[in-house]
Amino acid sequence: MTSLPHRPDTALLVVDMQNSVVAKAHRRDDVIANIDALIRRARADGVAVIWVQHSGDNLVMDSTGWQYVPELQRREPETLVHKRYGDSFEDTALESELARLNVGRLIVTGAQTDACIRSTIHGAFTRGYDTVLVSDAHTTEDLSEYGLPPPDKVIAHTNMYWREQTAPGRTACVVKTKDIEF
Repeated sequence: MTSLPHRPDTALLVVDMQNSVVAKAHRRDDVIANIDALIRRARADGVAVIWVQHSGDNLVMDSTGWQYVPELQRREPETLVHKRYGDSFEDTALESELARLNVGRLIVTGAQTDACIRSTIHGAFTRGYDTVLVSDAHTTEDLSEYGLPPPDKVIAHTNMYWREQTAPGRTACVVKTKDIEF
């Protein structure tokens, strides 16, 4: 269990599912459908849904590309966290929001696998959170023209190594959308 005392609750984290971020993402529509299913289940179960939205030089706040994809709609009063760095905790209000909500377990979805998702799962884990990566609800674009592995391999590698994470007082695991328990 989480190493954060008195934080028994779970939150679903939806990271950077923004128009420009996922425009060319691997299995975009499948990943969006899985995230949407998780959002609907979380809402039905009374589990907090927390939205993370990146901005930066190439992702200008309030631009069309910066907006969340139309298939995924945040509802009030769901928390929205704005970030400028890969790790969703870095220089944001995420930690204080999770403390306010008594969250000690995070279920992580979103984009990009090889950047903000990896940074966020590591950031959560090192801060004491039980961290669940949803294996079929994160994605990235194809950067193989720059010498990187194709996106399916990046996703598979991230899922594989996250299964092996260990630390005292907390857990890391990888679970498919259909097997998530809130």
